[in-house]
Formats: sequence, structure tokens, C-alpha cells
Amino acid sequence: MPRIDPSTLTLEEKVVSINRVAKVVKGGRRFGFSAVVVVGDGAGHVGVAMGKARDVPEAIRKGTEAAKKCLIKVPLVGTTIPHAVFTKFGAAKVLLKPALPGTGVIAGGGVRAVLEAAGVRDVLAKSLGSANSVNVVQATIVALRQLKDVQVEAEKRGKPLAQIAPKRTLEAIALAAKQAELAAAAPPEPARLPAAQERGFERGRQPGEPGRGGRRRGGPGGGPGGGPGGGPGGRPGPRRPERGDRRGGPPPGNRPPRPANTPQGGKPNVR
Repeated sequence: MPRIDPSTLTLEEKVVSINRVAKVVKGGRRFGFSAVVVVGDGAGHVGVAMGKARDVPEAIRKGTEAAKKCLIKVPLVGTTIPHAVFTKFGAAKVLLKPALPGTGVIAGGGVRAVLEAAGVRDVLAKSLGSANSVNVVQATIVALRQLKDVQVEAEKRGKPLAQIAPKRTLEAIALAAKQAELAAAAPPEPARLPAAQERGFERGRQPGEPGRGGRRRGGPGGGPGGGPGGGPGGRPGPRRPERGDRRGGPPPGNRPPRPANTPQGGKPNVR
């Protein structure tokens, strides 16, 4: 397989796992870190590698650089894989099956990270055997390497595509072709207005028109009377009742004076 140039792709990296190891020496312990990194462009290119260093950032950098050197091309049918595949790597076992559009990535751990980086959006996956992240990721890469393009296989065997590809693969191919036709025939979308202007149209006024103030507070269109009590258009609103008016008693300025021997409660002192 020819080597893929990573400089021509827009790759994104994702750290699957970070493991700390210790080496016992005469003076004590020396700690190191190993990081499993997955890189991919989400369009059929993916690579996996491990980096080791004394600190975590350096281990991730080494893993990223190594993963870019071992990129592979994954044959996709729309948003899924062309056929089912079962692989082993060490004690890890991975099973991948194609799925209909809308299913999503039914996988977890390192399998999900590799499939998402490769651009697979609909797939059924199951990790069997060991749960070691290093072996699971490598088993997933081996499974993606074993995938074959159904169009190329049909030409090699001299048979129609319907006799080679599984049923779900044919459905995915037909749906992808239909979506491409609809996207090509659809008229271009009109330019959308900013959110503030859209809200202005929904309220029934033009984008530059001044707004209306509230009952108590003058809005953007408030006139000379717009203030804390400004109404629509800047008109003063109704006066807020005073504290004494709300209680039903006289206003603070009209209350009768309290006798000198009357306490706060209102009852005279009786001795």
C-alpha cells in the first residue's frame, strides 16, 4: 500500500489512553508515560501509534508524529463500512458490521475513537476478549485494513454489484446516491440575516425601527418621558403606590404623631 502524505490532509488527534510506568533504580523510581494516539481526517484516513516519554505532552507529541506516518485508507460506503469483518490482535477481538444511516457509532472505548477518526458514522461494533486499550485499537486498525471496496471487487470477479455486496451495503449506496442527487438539484439557500434582525421581523418591525418601551421602563424608543416609569413611546406610566398606600393606611406624610409614652408596638406604657 502506498504511503499517504499527511501534509495534504487536515488531521485531528485524539488521545485514547495514557499509562504511567515506573522503573525502579538504585536511587529510587523513574516514572515515564505512554500515550495511545489516534489521528484522522474524518473522510477515510486514520492512523494509530503509541508514544513514550518522561512527561505526558512529549508522549502525546511522539504518538501523534508516529501515527501520521502510518495512515491507512478506509473504503467507505456512504457513512458506513462495506461489509462485516472480524479480527484478532493479541487477546483482543473486534467485530464490525455495517449499519443503516441514522444508526450511529455503536461502539465504545478505543473502537469508537478509531471509527470516528476514520469518518465512519453508522456502524455496529463489539469488542470481545481482552479490554486492553492498546490491543483493542490495534485490532480495530487490522479490521479496517481488511475492508475491501465492493466496486473494485465486482470488477475483479466480473459480476454485478448486487451479487457481491451485502443488502445493507446496497441500501447505503442507493441512499448516498439519492442524497447526492437531491443536494445537486436543490436551489442555493438564501443568505440568512443576523439573529437580531430575524427577531425584529418576527415582532413585526423593520430592523432599524426603534422599539417600544415597557410599562414601567422606557425601551429603546422612549421619548423625553422615557425613564424608570416610562411607558410605550416614552409616556410616563402609572404611579407606583407608596408603602403606606399598599397597606391601606395614610401616606407617611399624613400620619398623626405618636405619643411620647407609646412604644413601637402602639400600646401605651401602663405602670
